[in-house]
Amino acid sequence: MNLLQDNVRKLYFKYFEAAFGSAMVSSIYGLVDTAVVGQSLGPNGTAALAVVAPLWNIIYSLGLLTGIGGSVLLSMAKGKKNAGDKTANAYFTSAVIGSLVLAAVAWVMIYTMETPLLQLFGADDTLLALAKCYLAPIKVVFPLFLLNQMLAAFLRNDNDPALATAAVIGGGVFNMFGDIWFVFGLNMGIVGAGLATAIGAVISFGVMLVHFVKKTNTLRLVPVYHFWTMLRKITVTGFSTFFIDVAMGILTMLFNTQIMKYLGSDALAVYGPIINISTMVQCCAYATGQAAQPILSTNYGAGKPERIVETLKYALYTSAVFAIFWTALSLIDPDLYLYVFMKPTEQILEIGPAIIRTYALSFLLLPLNVFSTYYFQALMQPQTAFIVSVFRGMLISGALILVLPIIAGPDSIWLAMPITELIIGIYVISKMYTSTRSLSALKQA
Repeated sequence: MNLLQDNVRKLYFKYFEAAFGSAMVSSIYGLVDTAVVGQSLGPNGTAALAVVAPLWNIIYSLGLLTGIGGSVLLSMAKGKKNAGDKTANAYFTSAVIGSLVLAAVAWVMIYTMETPLLQLFGADDTLLALAKCYLAPIKVVFPLFLLNQMLAAFLRNDNDPALATAAVIGGGVFNMFGDIWFVFGLNMGIVGAGLATAIGAVISFGVMLVHFVKKTNTLRLVPVYHFWTMLRKITVTGFSTFFIDVAMGILTMLFNTQIMKYLGSDALAVYGPIINISTMVQCCAYATGQAAQPILSTNYGAGKPERIVETLKYALYTSAVFAIFWTALSLIDPDLYLYVFMKPTEQILEIGPAIIRTYALSFLLLPLNVFSTYYFQALMQPQTAFIVSVFRGMLISGALILVLPIIAGPDSIWLAMPITELIIGIYVISKMYTSTRSLSALKQA
C-alpha cells in the first residue's frame, strides 16, 4: 500500500476494516467479561467490574501514549524525503523502550497498591473481594495489555493492519469462549473471566510478534542518540490520545464514588453496562482515528493537502454513522443493555432505562470529539488535541460530575457527559474548520 499515491477511499476503508475489527474485539473483552459475570453473579458482579474499569483505561492509555505518539512520528518521517527509515526506526526504538519502562512501573503498582486503588475506584468490602478475584490471573500478564496497544499502532503504520487485527481477534475470540467455559463450564466464577482475559492477551501478543519475521517488516531496533528528545516528542504527540483513555478511567472513578454517595449500588450496577457501551462507542471512534491517522500523517509530511481533506471527509462520514447508530439503539431499547449484562432486579428495570437514555445523548458527538484528537495529532497540532482531551476528559466533565448533583439533584449526574460533549463539539467543529482551510499553505510550503 502506497499512502502517498493509492486511492484514498480504498486506503481509508482498508485501514478502517482492520482498525474497526481490532477496536471492536478489544472492547468485546470487557463486554463479554461483564455479561458473563453479570449473568453468573448478578448486579454485584457487574458493579465489581465497573470498579475494575479504570485500571483498563489506565493500562490501555499508556500503550496509546507511546504507540500513537511514536507511530505518528514514524509515518511523518517516512513521508519526508530527507528522513527515511533510520529516523523512523529511532522513533520506534524510543517508543519500545518507553513502553517497557511504563509496563514495569504499572506491573509493580498493580501488585503493591491493588487494594487502595480498587477502594479509590469505588469498591466497598463486597465489591473489593470480587474485583481482586477477577484481577488475580490478570496481574500475572498485566504489562502485555500495554505492549499490545503499542505494537498494534506500529503494525498499522508499517503496512500490516491485518495482522494487528488478527492478533486482537485471536485473543478476543479465545476470551469470549474462555469466559463461558471457565465461568460456567468449570464453575470458576469471576476468576474464570479474569483467566480468559489474561490468556487472550498472551495470544494477541504472540500473533503480533509474527510481524517481525516477515519480509515486509521495516521496523527495527536501532541505536538512538537523542533518546530523551525523541521520547519527549513521542509523549507530546501521543498525549491527547493517552489522556482520552486515562481520563475515562478518572471519570469512571468519579462516577463510581458520586453514584454510591447519592444514588446507591443499584444505580452503580446500571452504570456498569453504560461503561461498556460507552467504551464500544469510543472504540468506534478509535477505529476511525486509527484508520485515518497513517494516511493523514504521511501525506502531511509529504505536503499533500488534497489527500488530507479527502481522508477527513470519509472519517467524518464514519463518525456520523456511529453517532446515529449508538444513540438510536440506546434510546429505542435501553432494556437490552440491562438484560445482556446482568440478571436485572425489578428496581434496576425501573431506574435503568431513564439513566441509559439520558447518558446516551452524549453518543451524538462522542465519535467526532474523540476522532478529532487523532486528526489534530496527525496534522502536528498537539495543543489543540490537548485542549480537546483535557477539557473533555477531566476539566468540564469532572466539574459537572461533582457539581450537578449538588445544584440540580442526584439524577442530574447523568447529564454530565451530554453537556460536556456538546461544549467540546462546538470547539472541535470550529477548530477543524479553520485548520482544514489553512492546509492550502502546506502545499505552498
